[in-house]
Amino acid sequence: MKILFISSWFPSEVEPTNGNFVQRHAEAAALLNDVEILHSIGDFYQKEKYRVEENIINGIRTLIIYYKNSKNPIQNFYRRMKSYQLGFSKMRKPDVVHANVMHNSMLFAVYLKKKFKIPYVITEHWTAFQENASDSLGFVGNFIAKVIGNNASKILPVCERLERGIRNNGVKTPIEIIPNVVDTDVFKLRNDDGKRTKFLHISSLTYMKNIPAILDVFLKLHKNGYEFELSIGGDGDTKPIADFIHKHDLVDKINYFSTLSHAEVAKKMKDHDAFVLFSRYENQPCVISESMSVGLFVFSSDVGGISEFFPDKFGVLIEKEDSESLYKALENYLQYKTEIAPTDEMHLYAVKTFGKKAISEKFDKNYREVLQS
Repeated sequence: MKILFISSWFPSEVEPTNGNFVQRHAEAAALLNDVEILHSIGDFYQKEKYRVEENIINGIRTLIIYYKNSKNPIQNFYRRMKSYQLGFSKMRKPDVVHANVMHNSMLFAVYLKKKFKIPYVITEHWTAFQENASDSLGFVGNFIAKVIGNNASKILPVCERLERGIRNNGVKTPIEIIPNVVDTDVFKLRNDDGKRTKFLHISSLTYMKNIPAILDVFLKLHKNGYEFELSIGGDGDTKPIADFIHKHDLVDKINYFSTLSHAEVAKKMKDHDAFVLFSRYENQPCVISESMSVGLFVFSSDVGGISEFFPDKFGVLIEKEDSESLYKALENYLQYKTEIAPTDEMHLYAVKTFGKKAISEKFDKNYREVLQS
């Protein structure tokens, strides 16, 4: 089947890592089907009204249409839709459109259905749909999401928490949970030497990731005499981390890094013993699935859909903002009081649950059901 991926979020020159999980879904879908990708995004700095970039990325034809951004949201929306139309005119007509994120950009999927009779499915990743969606999106955002959702043939959120939020928003379309994908050939099983000293955190380093709380907990571990190494970084602002390390003289305990490639993330994970995520909110974060594939024990706040894909002895779940419980969990781990599942068990679970083959088969089944309905 010919499948066209479109998305409100996707990696681009403007936002290099935004929506990279959508790209991985497209690559999984391409194992069994003929996939193309189309994306549109505004750029404040370009002179042309529209600019087309076409590349073959990991074997998939990818068109990104950049439009000249402005401070007028209505004008930007118009240019975004025109960009999608321009891009679509250069694509093969798909059998199914696979849309991502029920932002107003995906009204283009509704347009394609109405004008060309092309059915679409939608994968949802947005934390705005976590049960209290009406509080996050406002009346207009809710209305648009309801239109997009109820015109879809199937909705494929990455966790049950999102499903409940979508239902609360008045969407009645059939739903099936399909999680984010992990390339288990890249995130290979590490060599486990049995040590429990090296911790890792990788994220966007934004407010939702609660970086200050993580640093404070590890500072407390240091003051109480525990031996450890924390590596922390990602595609956000690392200056507060550097300042914290300098202020507390932790250069021998904590190191930081900036944006990593996918392969570099995998290598970084293989060099550590455990992963720490203490977010205020999440959906189904890829870093946890990737950690499991590598065989890292995971410490995470119990938010979003994390607990839905978190087998016993794969890690410890902690109430969000409960720094004392995070400290105690890390302390128990450092004292070898924590029981841990075998790393090969973690990897096998990741292959069966998040692996590209597993996800590609689920997508393929849904595409066929849509075409047969």
